[in-house]
Amino acid sequence: MSEHTPARREDGAVVRQTGAPPTPPGKRASWLPGPAQGFGVTFATMFKKVTTEEYPDVPKQTKPRYHGRHVLNRHPDGLEKCVGCELCAWACPADAIYVEGGDNTEEARYSPGERYGAVYQINYLRCIFCGLCIEACPTRSLTMTNDFELADDDRQALIYTKEQLMAPLLPGMEQPPHPMRLGNDEKDYYVRDPKAAVPVDALGLARTGAEAVVEERV
Repeated sequence: MSEHTPARREDGAVVRQTGAPPTPPGKRASWLPGPAQGFGVTFATMFKKVTTEEYPDVPKQTKPRYHGRHVLNRHPDGLEKCVGCELCAWACPADAIYVEGGDNTEEARYSPGERYGAVYQINYLRCIFCGLCIEACPTRSLTMTNDFELADDDRQALIYTKEQLMAPLLPGMEQPPHPMRLGNDEKDYYVRDPKAAVPVDALGLARTGAEAVVEERV
């Protein structure tokens, strides 16, 4: 047994010996004094290539799947994809989304089916851009864009309303409320035959371009 090994009592307790030598200091990685090592790091950094981003003069290019500002998408005829189910609000861990559903009528229809999002708000003071809300959306109404310039000096301005979040009307779309143009039932909007003819709106304009942009945004 080494002289520095603690002795044991009969009952199993350990007796610490006094007068044990202190632990020797660790070996130094370099014999240069501390200030010289610090200047060495400085001089090594001086000759590295510097990456300078000229923002905001040159906009920053984000990744294709970047989580930025939200957008509420539309169907090819202009009706809203949001059905007011509030699943996005339930999935939000920061409680940043507020939704109130409303009932569609034959005189005022905003989305296919029975309900639509009458009130929709996102509080970007709380939002953490995790993307759980878009995963919970059953109709792919809510998606995230690459827009990240959301800074403002007014707290109220960072609470985005439905009007600010709605996707713009593309050629061939009609501002709701209006009847369903793609069929007589909501299934015609979600369960569509890819071999079917391209629907044409009341103006006789094919929605090929509008539908392609919508699918690309989704």
